[in-house]
Amino acid sequence: MKILETKSLKKYYGKGDNLVKAVDGVDLSIEEGKFVAIVGSSGSGKTTLLHMMGGLDRPTEGKVFIDNKDIHSMDDESLAIFRRRKVGFVFQTYNLIPVLNVWENITLPIEFDLKTVDNEFIEELMKTLNIYDKKNALPNQLSGGQQQRVAIARALATRPAIVLADEPTGNLDSKTSLEVINLLKQSVRKYHQTLVMITHDEKLAQMADRIVRIEDGNLLVNREGESC
Repeated sequence: MKILETKSLKKYYGKGDNLVKAVDGVDLSIEEGKFVAIVGSSGSGKTTLLHMMGGLDRPTEGKVFIDNKDIHSMDDESLAIFRRRKVGFVFQTYNLIPVLNVWENITLPIEFDLKTVDNEFIEELMKTLNIYDKKNALPNQLSGGQQQRVAIARALATRPAIVLADEPTGNLDSKTSLEVINLLKQSVRKYHQTLVMITHDEKLAQMADRIVRIEDGNLLVNREGESC
């Protein structure tokens, strides 16, 4: 079953001779429960595409459907609520709140939504990501790999349908990168979620169920006409 779909998705900047087609008519369908890697060179449009897929940026034209809902037909407030409940984000920069400990950083999105924290689930999540013993530590007391695991736990804490990861290992060494992606993959499988990851690292992309390649704002296609 399709969990995410884009139709004729475009994002243009500027006008005339200064027109930049960051994303130029992308049609992409992602099945529920899959791990999809989107690969492309710097400036290929992959991050812009991810941001529109997650509702962080609005397209110039086209549509994005999550769970059959046209997310960009919503007003900003409704979209923010939908995004908070349905989509988890993991970025290259960890974006942890320095004055909050690990537990507080992870549960922050739940409290933003005025929901009761499921302590048992959060503890299980932290144990899966090997950070339970750090629950009272502040971000500056953690290694880069540990901070990224906290960011992953925060993304998963609301039990989103989709997790979008933008170069999640960009600040990590190769060994820690593999560990983090393995843990992320293990977590989304365990909690029956869909993972879409932006990366320029071919080795990490090979860990996905499917690789989608983008260049100059367009998806590359194979001989059968499907995105590759």
